[in-house]
Amino acid sequence: MTLQTSKGSPQDCGDCQIRHRAVCARCDVDELKQLEEIKYYRSFEAGQTVLWSGDQMDFVGSVVTGIATLTQTMEDGRTQMVGLLLPSDFVGRPGRREAPYDVVATTDLVMCCFRKKPFETMMVRTPHIAQRLLEMTLDELDAAREWMLVLGRKKARERIASLLAIIARRDATLKLAPAHGPMVFDLPLTREAMADYLGLTLETVSRQISALKRDGVIVLEGKRHVTVPDLERLMEEAGDDSDGGMLA
Repeated sequence: MTLQTSKGSPQDCGDCQIRHRAVCARCDVDELKQLEEIKYYRSFEAGQTVLWSGDQMDFVGSVVTGIATLTQTMEDGRTQMVGLLLPSDFVGRPGRREAPYDVVATTDLVMCCFRKKPFETMMVRTPHIAQRLLEMTLDELDAAREWMLVLGRKKARERIASLLAIIARRDATLKLAPAHGPMVFDLPLTREAMADYLGLTLETVSRQISALKRDGVIVLEGKRHVTVPDLERLMEEAGDDSDGGMLA
């Protein structure tokens, strides 16, 4: 585990690219100063474990850049990816001593962390933090329910389109860009990771992405750089109006 301040991390909350979506989004100047006193950054390389299930948690925090997976392991050793953590998503649960899932960096990852006990104390004193965390938790619950529908009822093409739509809209929100018209983003997952998360085979993912490209729904440069010429068409392919909420 790499414990260090990342050179690419904002040292001032006012310069943070996730500030408008993170747990501190509603904090005033004085509250931000209090958070600064308990804040530090951690960086992880792709493939590193951020938390093991059952670990004692001494921090909570937000993903600043990169993406991580939430994975649960069964008693017989089988594993299942149960969520994704995208920039601005919150890691950890105040009041819970142990991590419920393995958290693994899928890409190089930077996290803005807060020492857990002082953060819990701040939540009691600072309604802005508690309110925002409640909003994020409810968004997370909505997204989890939506993802149950994706995995349980949607066809392979719809699953992939749903995931692309969610990532595209989240990317636009972080950039404060309109979530319509042409959208450009870098896909943060390998096709193997997409297959694992979507409950599909690698071959099916590759075939369906090629089909979406052939039909003009997406434009690919290499394997990761994606252009969505028309978001509404991608949403139609997804079979619904995915809200871009948190995947966790």
